[in-house]
Amino acid sequence: MPSASPRVTAPIPSREEFVLRWLLVTFLALLLINWLLPFLARFGVGRLPGDLRFRLFGRECFVPLASTVLLTLVAGLLARLL
Repeated sequence: MPSASPRVTAPIPSREEFVLRWLLVTFLALLLINWLLPFLARFGVGRLPGDLRFRLFGRECFVPLASTVLLTLVAGLLARLL
């Protein structure tokens, strides 16, 4: 009868490691989006209905709500396919 080998489990990351990992992923995603924004603007990203652009206290503010939803859906579909 073969002996049962002990089950090896990965250590559970601490809360700080988990938060640090998400901060790093968010930072890298923002860098990637800012780098790709001129390319994506050719396809209308940033000018969709639902993207808010307004002037507040002399500063131009831009809140890309619709573009964010669209890019999130595309990223989710790519993640499922891969």
